[in-house]
Amino acid sequence: MHLDLTDLRLFIHIAEAPSLTQGAKRAFISPAAASVRIKAMETQLNCHLLYRDSRGVELTDAGQRLLKHARLIMRQFGYLKTEFAEYGTDASGHIRIFANTTAVTEFLPEVLAGFLAQNPGVTVDLQEKLSRDIVRGVLEGSTDMGIIAGPVVAKDLQVLHFSTDRLVLVVPKGHPLDTGKALKLSAALGYHHVGLQQGSTLQAFMQEQAEKLGVQLSWRIQVSSFESICRMVEVGVGIGVIPESAAIRHSKTMELAIVQLDEAWAVRERSILVRQLDALPGCIRALIALMKPGEQ
Repeated sequence: MHLDLTDLRLFIHIAEAPSLTQGAKRAFISPAAASVRIKAMETQLNCHLLYRDSRGVELTDAGQRLLKHARLIMRQFGYLKTEFAEYGTDASGHIRIFANTTAVTEFLPEVLAGFLAQNPGVTVDLQEKLSRDIVRGVLEGSTDMGIIAGPVVAKDLQVLHFSTDRLVLVVPKGHPLDTGKALKLSAALGYHHVGLQQGSTLQAFMQEQAEKLGVQLSWRIQVSSFESICRMVEVGVGIGVIPESAAIRHSKTMELAIVQLDEAWAVRERSILVRQLDALPGCIRALIALMKPGEQ
């Protein structure tokens, strides 16, 4: 079997287009040459990789499997180039991170600001993703590392714990739920909630917890940040569930009461996900070390 990097790069471009013509254009080769290469790959692998029709192409099951391996190989090749580019020069490289809402909005900006200031040759692509997409992204090689909260069920990944937070309920001071006692989520379901925008990991998680109780959360408004949630709560628009770290910070400048949630899921272990720590480029290992993960 002989599949070179050009073949794999071309296949990724076509899969992401998804069009043979557009994929060939991205790979800087002609559509005819791209078609020949794809047919040669299918012959070598003894299977069809693409369904072709007038609308473009669609991956077969075999094509999906090849795409997963192709992405991993190309990313590992990128690591190789980065490692050797560092010899005799300042540390450089590119890091792609898939992370949940809390990581993207709360603590990562500060961590990355310091890291990037100290490493001017490094660039970062930070994307907010749902938990399942973070795990899948690390497994398939479409991201270098993932940051997730809560339990992780994924073999073939290294899970590096680095901090613990918990979810709490924020309400206006003097609210009926401001009793100084922890409560179940069910006690808060009769009130309007202020939450993050559709698609955030926390919004999806809270909706899931409510559905387990057989109800839908009543969203009065959904906003873009924890600060916005707290401002809405402060003036009586509704109540909201946010990480305790964010609640404590905003309660210093706003009239908020923090109510503990008596739920096992409220405790959120934060973890970094990677496929193989030792195989990562130096710049990524340096960032992970900065975040001080605990033992696996």
